[in-house]
Amino acid sequence: MIDPQLMGGALLGRLVFRLPEPTAAALPAGRHALTFPEGREAVLVVPEDLDPDVPVPLLVLFHGAGGEANKVLPHFVRWARARRFLLLAPQSMFPTWDIVIGGHGPDLERLDAALLQVASHFRLDPARLAFAGFSDGGSYALSVGLSNGDVASHVIALSAGFMNTFTRNGSPKVFIAHGRSDTQLPFETSARQHALKLLEEGVDLTLLPFEGDHVIVPEVVVRAIEFFLGPQA
Repeated sequence: MIDPQLMGGALLGRLVFRLPEPTAAALPAGRHALTFPEGREAVLVVPEDLDPDVPVPLLVLFHGAGGEANKVLPHFVRWARARRFLLLAPQSMFPTWDIVIGGHGPDLERLDAALLQVASHFRLDPARLAFAGFSDGGSYALSVGLSNGDVASHVIALSAGFMNTFTRNGSPKVFIAHGRSDTQLPFETSARQHALKLLEEGVDLTLLPFEGDHVIVPEVVVRAIEFFLGPQA
């Protein structure tokens, strides 16, 4: 067995990113493309009426296999605008996330770069920085979020298939939602197993089974946002 301590930080799924002070002006409200030397851009949604003197929450949203930002953003954009949080949607370099294909690599590097770009324009709230995703994106959120709980305060996994962590850091709160009738990633062999493992480890876990297949359900999104930000006043 390989000793994780002998592996580099990137191979362990560790982000370099740490919250810096902003160095540039805040971006205006709307949709922005964050570009990289290669690969697909990340999408940043900025809500209106952000107070520059108040640290802003950030939710990072990972799409499913074969997907793109536009397939998951519509489920969350209205909430970003209503609850005034930044919404960042990276896009995988390949059809799905690097950890699913063979290990951490370009997607982790691009996530680091995207987070740094966002933090250069906005003062982020370290107590409200969530990694979220659906399907393979949910697996990615679980894996990277638990490996970087000193960065992510919350992890939201919607219909995730697996979690792959060589090391754990910090103590993020975890929300898992999964359809009881999921035909792609059965509840009993994915969500239930994840929940049992996390509860054994003392993780602050919210498990939400729902009646449905491998889909994003609006009511579940509402619960996920409340888990992240608390009930709406």
